[in-house]
Amino acid sequence: MRKQDVARLFTTPVDSPAYAPTRYRFTDREYLNITYRTDPEALRRLVPEPLTVPEPLVRFEVMRMPDTTGLGDYTEAGQLITVEHEGERGEFNLAMYVNSVPAISSGREYSAYPKKSGSPALYVDSDTLVGTLDYGSLRVANATMGYKQRAMDLDEARAEICVPTFMIKTVPNYDGTPRICELVRTRITDITVKSAYTGPARLQLFAHVMAPLADLPVLEVVSASHILTDLSLNPVEPVFDYLARA
Repeated sequence: MRKQDVARLFTTPVDSPAYAPTRYRFTDREYLNITYRTDPEALRRLVPEPLTVPEPLVRFEVMRMPDTTGLGDYTEAGQLITVEHEGERGEFNLAMYVNSVPAISSGREYSAYPKKSGSPALYVDSDTLVGTLDYGSLRVANATMGYKQRAMDLDEARAEICVPTFMIKTVPNYDGTPRICELVRTRITDITVKSAYTGPARLQLFAHVMAPLADLPVLEVVSASHILTDLSLNPVEPVFDYLARA
């Protein structure tokens, strides 16, 4: 392999890349979202400056992705915290738990998604939409919502999915010191909302040291949604360089 070919590699292994070099298009991407009120002090310990916390709100999401270009069929679950940055309201993506190695690799390397391995699921049980997350052999989250009880305004659903998202991108040097440490922003703009529903919901979180979702306790369920979409992800853009200001 020539030097110029090595320089064009987007990931490794060199003979079988960990993920496909493509723009990811999601068909029938299905969301269960439960927004809840939590302990504001717990949020302040986790949300990085220069983001601020206007309200102590967290969104627990489970996303079923049966048809994704380059990545196939997988499911994710995670927590996103309501934040503001320079007057813009958005969400800080705290953690994502994913059952696909290519999706984890591409999300972390190519972008800044805070993905790690987990076993989420989204399915219908009788008259209930159920979202679960297991870490290893242990259950860490149970989410339930009444199945398609009330139609949701599609524009409201689109706004919920398309809120700006902030994440931390960090890459170490070989000696362990940081090479990249940035706050980045992205926003979904290419989206079709196929259906959307709301209804009563409950969320249980269970303590786990390596999947600490319960460190943001559920004090009150504020809202819930069940949304079906087709969408594409946009690239991230840096908005704050921690190393330049260190």
